Amino acid sequence: MSDARKRLPSYAEFWPFYLREHSQAATRALHLFGTGLAVLCLILSVALKSPWLVLAALFAGYGPAWVAHFFVEKNRPATFLYPVWSLISDFRMAGIWLTGGLQNELEKYGISRVIKGDTRK
Repeated sequence: MSDARKRLPSYAEFWPFYLREHSQAATRALHLFGTGLAVLCLILSVALKSPWLVLAALFAGYGPAWVAHFFVEKNRPATFLYPVWSLISDFRMAGIWLTGGLQNELEKYGISRVIKGDTRK
């Protein structure tokens, strides 16, 4: 049984799994784009007092991420099994990327520049 299908007991164990599930740069880019777009929708929702933009934030955030999982990584989004931890990790990954530490975080878990089927690092 893969890590994705057995319940991970802690967030500390989930985080490396989350990073492995986002091993390709295109997946991470689509996630970061979606997260940024979702935040923008939420800010606009408050500023414009528009609850519809909250719904738009959900589509903006999850749409690009799920496209990345289904067509780039070809895996099942962790959101289906770990909705809260996945949401936290989306923002954690975005924050680490914004501060310039994402490459180091990936390398810490042996994920740097790994593409499925490619043994080069």
